[in-house]
Amino acid sequence: MPDMLVKLYELDDDWQFITGQKNNGITIRKPIGPEKHLLVQWVADNFGSAWAGETGVAFANRPRSCFVAIKNDTVVGFACYDATALGYFGPVGLDRRYRRKGTGTALLMACLLDMKLKGYGYAVVGAVKDTDFYKKAVGAQEIPGSTPGLYRTWIKKAETDS
Repeated sequence: MPDMLVKLYELDDDWQFITGQKNNGITIRKPIGPEKHLLVQWVADNFGSAWAGETGVAFANRPRSCFVAIKNDTVVGFACYDATALGYFGPVGLDRRYRRKGTGTALLMACLLDMKLKGYGYAVVGAVKDTDFYKKAVGAQEIPGSTPGLYRTWIKKAETDS
């Protein structure tokens, strides 16, 4: 799976996706401190421990580098950046019932525009499965020779005493 590059300086500073989601009953915002354990657990339950670890890192950043999608006081999605490495977008995940409704794109845009406001010129989307989504949503381009990229030395398990 290739990494992709997004030119943040080419993104419009348009946050109307927040209102669009609000009209669907979904709030997109940064989580607050008391929500950390709930969000990290939700990510672990729905997407696994690796993404939960990255979410914990994004939550610890100052300012936080994650956003949540909430409907009826319940998490339905999340997105992070500066979690795997500085300048990297992801992970991002959405409850299956809320896919194809613009919520994933709204979470993506919230993170990318937040990165742009911090002064980043580019964002890297690591190990992309759905390259067409990122091409269409934000004009991302595949980075040649980026597979397996940063993840090539990822620890998969710890040695245990037997």
